[in-house]
Amino acid sequence: MQVIQLSDPHVDHRFPQKAAAFARAVAHVNTMPVLPDAVLITGDCVEHGRPDEYDLFGELLSALRVPAFIVPGNHDHRETLLQRYPPPTPNLPGFMQYAVEDFPLRLIGLDTHRPGQAGGALDRARLDWLEAQLREAPERPTLLFMHHPPLHTGLTVMDGMDLRGREALCDLLLEHPQVLRVVAGHLHMSVTAGFAHTTVMTCPGTDATLNPDLNQPAQLVVQRQPPTCLLHHWAPETGLNTFTQVIAPAPWHALFDGSAWHDFDRPNGAPGS
Repeated sequence: MQVIQLSDPHVDHRFPQKAAAFARAVAHVNTMPVLPDAVLITGDCVEHGRPDEYDLFGELLSALRVPAFIVPGNHDHRETLLQRYPPPTPNLPGFMQYAVEDFPLRLIGLDTHRPGQAGGALDRARLDWLEAQLREAPERPTLLFMHHPPLHTGLTVMDGMDLRGREALCDLLLEHPQVLRVVAGHLHMSVTAGFAHTTVMTCPGTDATLNPDLNQPAQLVVQRQPPTCLLHHWAPETGLNTFTQVIAPAPWHALFDGSAWHDFDRPNGAPGS
């Protein structure tokens, strides 16, 4: 099973490059040699939570050839997302928090949104729902996806917009070894850290990437790098592996076709030595 994670499109009519970057990300997924089973979008779909921004985001997302599962970020409007993208069941009423049961790898989306706040939260109600879901399927390999990651970066600004309730989440996950990965967005950079018994990973935004300059933790430095996505692959024989892919406007080439090597630096992918 393969799942692509995209994050933080921040679609905004004032800055068409953000929509263009998200469109490239959708095209990247659609042209993969093997289509993934699903796409996870870990929040901040739009910049201001306005209906016209969601119209544009929805238009871009409609080109996607595989199912997409969304959780809200701090820039999103939860009620609009619930109306436009009703979550599957089981879900937590009033929240964009739900389980996806259709695949060998169980996907659970957590709603960390705090209306009007940049930081996120997992309160008792959201954690109790998660605990009930995990207790129902203790043998199923599970991936949790959310917007705010349960970690500190050492960067003052980002740590001021962190996740409340991460200690309680850590305690909960220590009782549930079937959770193989916690993935998030929000930070606009790639971070990997240990958490409870498992690993937390963040996916950079499709538009801009932050530079983690820990020698100047009070500053934030941003750069328009080539966008990236995460590919989460699960199989019984390998478990869950995560790969980073650059979203680039370039064709895919078969380097090895199962029987022969091909030199992709040669015209037309001629066989290599």
